[in-house]
Amino acid sequence: MSVPVSLSSDQPQTPKATPDDVNRRCANFSPSMWGYHFLSYASVETNIKAKQRAQELKEKVKMIIMAPVKKPSQKLDLIHDIQRLGVSHHFENEIEELLQQIHTSSHCNPESGDQETDNELYTAALRFRLLRQQGYNISCDIFNNFKDSDGKFKESLVNDVVGLLSLYEATHLRIHGEDILDEALTFTTTHLESATHRLSPVLLKQVTHALYQPFWKGLPRLETRHYLSLYQERDSHNETLLNFAKLDFNLLQQVHQRELSEISRWWKDLDFVNKLPFARDRVVESYFWASGVHFEPQYYLARGTLCKVTALLVIIDDIYDVCGTHEELELFTEAVERFKIVVLILLVSFLKKKNLSD
Repeated sequence: MSVPVSLSSDQPQTPKATPDDVNRRCANFSPSMWGYHFLSYASVETNIKAKQRAQELKEKVKMIIMAPVKKPSQKLDLIHDIQRLGVSHHFENEIEELLQQIHTSSHCNPESGDQETDNELYTAALRFRLLRQQGYNISCDIFNNFKDSDGKFKESLVNDVVGLLSLYEATHLRIHGEDILDEALTFTTTHLESATHRLSPVLLKQVTHALYQPFWKGLPRLETRHYLSLYQERDSHNETLLNFAKLDFNLLQQVHQRELSEISRWWKDLDFVNKLPFARDRVVESYFWASGVHFEPQYYLARGTLCKVTALLVIIDDIYDVCGTHEELELFTEAVERFKIVVLILLVSFLKKKNLSD
């Protein structure tokens, strides 16, 4: 008969801590202020008559864009308004054609001496900004025309607030080494700030907003909403363009609401709020951020994917920063690394099969 032998040491063993025994950190993140508010937008239906009316107005705006004008600056103003009103994605081909014409014409030649563009600060700066943001290699040397013999910007420009505002917006598209635009930013900022007490209400709103948030650095939908209210206050606004912009904004808003409703349903089904209460619930904010990258209706798949990935990354970030212990996070990281390899293998396999089928 065998004698039972104990393999345990004489020293008492410390029981292994279970996940519930670990003293977890807590960041005390505030809950989502939205809750499941956007689930209610699932029932929003697009107004067919509104879509038909928008199409009619779109065709009229297209005719306005392509209509001949006496001065090229009128086309620049129109393109500027169309972009600021958030409807330029409807007229990408027309805008590209116009800007290409402007770029290749004599108006874009610094040696042409064209009076309309070279001597008017507003038009010169607007043309520079529109062409550069479209990707054209436009030189900033045009702004040397607005300097005096001492190499400083002319003092007479101080009273041209509209021109200063146009130049200020243009400076935010500068690249490294463009010293004249660095100087222009300082010059315009200083004089715009000092001119606010003598401006009309509409111009004051434009200047104040630009100094707080330049157009180039703003979120498209927020900039559109802001400019809509300003544009309709202008006596010179185009009624057709204004009506189209308003209608298009509301229709696109409905698209975004429906998408967010679907994403909210997906997020609710995952139940992260209850399963991972330590983490931030920021799916609505993630969608808002994604819409800042791609707001156009045709990019719904990119917008939804980006939103979901961002929301999940927030959860993972909080797992690392708030919840996990060092040992747990090492295992978690290892699992993620293995998952990345599997995904890469599957992707390579898919591409090979696709090449063979082609």
